Amino acid sequence: MYKIIASDLDGTLLTPDHKLAPFTKDVLNQLHQQGKDFIFATGRHHVDVAGMREELGIPAYMITSNGARVHNCKNEVIFQQNVQPDVITGIIAMTKNDPELMIHIYHNDDWLLNKEDPALREFHDTFSYQLFDTDNPPLEGVAKIFFTRDGRGEYDHDRLVEWEDKINAQFGDKANVAFSTPWCLEVMDAGVSKGHALEAVAKEKGYALADCIAFGDGMNDVEMLSMAGKGLVMGTSHEKVKRALPENEVIGACQDEAVAHYLTELLLK
Repeated sequence: MYKIIASDLDGTLLTPDHKLAPFTKDVLNQLHQQGKDFIFATGRHHVDVAGMREELGIPAYMITSNGARVHNCKNEVIFQQNVQPDVITGIIAMTKNDPELMIHIYHNDDWLLNKEDPALREFHDTFSYQLFDTDNPPLEGVAKIFFTRDGRGEYDHDRLVEWEDKINAQFGDKANVAFSTPWCLEVMDAGVSKGHALEAVAKEKGYALADCIAFGDGMNDVEMLSMAGKGLVMGTSHEKVKRALPENEVIGACQDEAVAHYLTELLLK
């Protein structure tokens, strides 16, 4: 049976208000007591996730920035892969004149943003952004660049798809471009993915991908869900995710704590 449990956060393990619910915490702690390893596998920043790990109270590994950073349970960086400086320069130059585009950068321990967006603060309890100058972006220590827009409608997704196509056309050989949600387009270095990070963590622990069960809901989860021994797709996932993984089992929604209930049935009973 599975030795490692890896889960995405927003839209998957967390409730719609971006919290770890009590039942989910209890299930993960029970699994830890039974010798199962839990891994956070998220697009979020490692500083943000470290706070959740402390709240959960178990020594979990953290795959963050979609696999560009991996921290062990002692909070030591065991893997990192940055976006190349020429890619950063080129992408910022391409996008900075779109007035409706919010440009985010995960730079070392900081979250940088090109303009104020108070609505984003509801997603994070102890971690928030700082403003940066698009004419002078950081070129070293960048785990990922990502883009959002002011709205949350289908039009926003369509506009971000246009940027996805433009970025892939110019930098597709140097970057991994993927949606974490329909409203968030993310750019990492080529070869970076949650799936490859999960494989590295499994090997370090003496296991194979076949020993891993994984949960996710975004296009940035596709590699992980296809590479793990068992990959579960959330029922609320965008249709692109379901089309990309037609053979993978689909489960319920994050508001019903579907991940915790699935793990209870599979591993605790």
